[in-house]
Amino acid sequence: MNNINQDQIEKLKFDDKGLIPAIVVDYYTKEVLTLAYMNKESLQISINEGKTCFYSRSRQELWRKGETSKNYQHIQSIKTDCDNDALIVEVIKDGPACHTGSESCFFNDIFSKENYKDFSIDKLYELIKGRKINKTEGSYTTYLFNSGIDKILKKVGEECTEVIIGAKNDSNKETIYEIADLLYHTLVLMVEKNITIDDIKDELASRAVIDKKEKQKSMK
Repeated sequence: MNNINQDQIEKLKFDDKGLIPAIVVDYYTKEVLTLAYMNKESLQISINEGKTCFYSRSRQELWRKGETSKNYQHIQSIKTDCDNDALIVEVIKDGPACHTGSESCFFNDIFSKENYKDFSIDKLYELIKGRKINKTEGSYTTYLFNSGIDKILKKVGEECTEVIIGAKNDSNKETIYEIADLLYHTLVLMVEKNITIDDIKDELASRAVIDKKEKQKSMK
C-alpha cells in the first residue's frame, strides 16, 4: 500500500501562481533529471497515477511526462524541503528525461574544478556494455568479451584472491586497487550475463526492507 502523508501535503507552499518547483531525480543513480513545476492538481494526479504530471508554464496546461514520447517517469517517492516550498520526486524512468534525448536536462557545463571527475559506476557499466556491442580493437574489455565467459570468470576469481592478499598485507592502498579491479571485472561479468546495476540495487534494497522488518519485530 502506498503511503500518503496528507498533513504534509497541506503544508506545501505554492507560489502566487499556484506552482511549486519539482526536482526530478533518478531513483537508482540519484542523478538530477529535470526541474519542472506542479500545481495542486498535477501533484494530485502524480500521486494518484504514480507517474509524473507537471504544469507547463509556457503552455499554461497540465503536462503528463511521456504522454507523447512514452518516456514515462514512475514515481517512487515525493519529498518536500524544510520550508515546504520545493519538491524532490524520485522516479524510475522509461527513457531519457530531456526532450533532446539526453538522459538528464542538465548537461551544459558552466564551471567545474580542475580535478572534477564526472564518474559513476553506472557510466562505467555503460562504457563496458559499449565495448561488447561495438568491438574496439586493442581494448582489454573487448578482449575479455571475445574470450568468453570462462576467461571472464577466471579473472573475477583471480581478482577476489588479490583483494584477500591486499587486505592480509594490511595495505589499504593495495586493497583499494584490487577492489577496483574486482569491481571492473564483476561489471564485465554482469554485462556478459545481462545483469544490470539496477538488478543488484533492487536485490540489496529488498534485503534492507527485510532487515528493517526483523529489527521492528525484535523491538516488540
